[in-house]
Amino acid sequence: MQASVSLRLVLILGLLSAIGPFAIDMYLPALPQIGASLGAEVGAVQASLTAFFLSIGVGQLLYGPVSDMVGRKPPLYFGLAVFAIASVGCALAPNIEILVAFRFMQGLGAAAGMAVPRAVVRDLHTGHAAARMMSLLMLVFSVSPILAPLAGSGVIAVAGWRAVFWVVAAAALLGLIATWRGVEETRTAEARLDSSLGGALKAYLSLLRDWHYLGLVFIGGCAMAGFFVYLAGSPFVLINYYGLSSTQYSMAFAFNAIAFIGASQLTGRLGQRFGLVNVVKAAASASGFTMAALLAYYLMGGEQLAVLIGLYFIASAFMGLVIPTTSVLALEEHGEIAGTASALLGTLQMLSGAAAMQIVGHFSNGKPLPMVVGMATGALVGVALTWITLGKSAGAKRAAHD
Repeated sequence: MQASVSLRLVLILGLLSAIGPFAIDMYLPALPQIGASLGAEVGAVQASLTAFFLSIGVGQLLYGPVSDMVGRKPPLYFGLAVFAIASVGCALAPNIEILVAFRFMQGLGAAAGMAVPRAVVRDLHTGHAAARMMSLLMLVFSVSPILAPLAGSGVIAVAGWRAVFWVVAAAALLGLIATWRGVEETRTAEARLDSSLGGALKAYLSLLRDWHYLGLVFIGGCAMAGFFVYLAGSPFVLINYYGLSSTQYSMAFAFNAIAFIGASQLTGRLGQRFGLVNVVKAAASASGFTMAALLAYYLMGGEQLAVLIGLYFIASAFMGLVIPTTSVLALEEHGEIAGTASALLGTLQMLSGAAAMQIVGHFSNGKPLPMVVGMATGALVGVALTWITLGKSAGAKRAAHD
């Protein structure tokens, strides 16, 4: 009975976490169509992505402390309602400026689904048990990059890009019902008594002075940054430059997501056998090496799409080990402020991704090289941070967690 309840909870938390990414992935195949429909240039259309990432990052700073103060469920209700309303606004947007504004609002709502589920996991588990639950959550969460682009292609083909936002509005309403019926409050009334706005500010200051926590956050953030660069650039590179259809693009995107999902399910088992710290070291280094090989290929004049998709498939698999494991390690020592620590983690990683996306966007020319440079840079910076943060001394200091 307990196992079935846990599985149901993981399923709901994963779906709540996926609603925001679903709103990204599902409309990726429509980015060129949105630009044509609204008379907007590539940079303006990509701004709708950047606005979403900025708001979903900043919004988590609010939801985390609030969830520590009032419990985990009320912020989820509020965020899902905001997301649904903003999705309707996106569906009705008459121009790119209005679309970008509602995408910003949509991100504020989606932030609840990003910050709160990680805190719920930390409320319930620590160590390898948390890693296993986080990997299961990532399994559900990662269905989005596989199904969303394919679903988006179908919806776009039948009803146009605006219909995508009606679909995600309906998903938010389903999320509200699932939260009401299937999520128990995990933040006890006694724990909430010690939480306050002043306490949240002190907690943020304390976390910002914790170099080990920040190192782990930005290791995952570098992996996310590389992915966000791919997210923003791949529709234009794969569809416009390589000539894929929106359905073919969705299949290519899903192929990489499968690698991420499959590898993420090994985090608990590998962590128990080799230690969570060693898993991060090996996976981050391997991801960096793979992306360096991809960058070298394009710098030498390579152009084969199969090489891009194949090497990024390998790198995605290693990212599937890095991102959930660094999240568990970052929250491990901050159980009393899990909501706040989870929020700051999500914010810093999202802002890292948005910044990387915006920087690379300035150099985008529709060709693969600027995108690949951005992706490889994120991976290689992540390798450097991994060995600075989790070197011999850091690993020995926290051997108990492994």
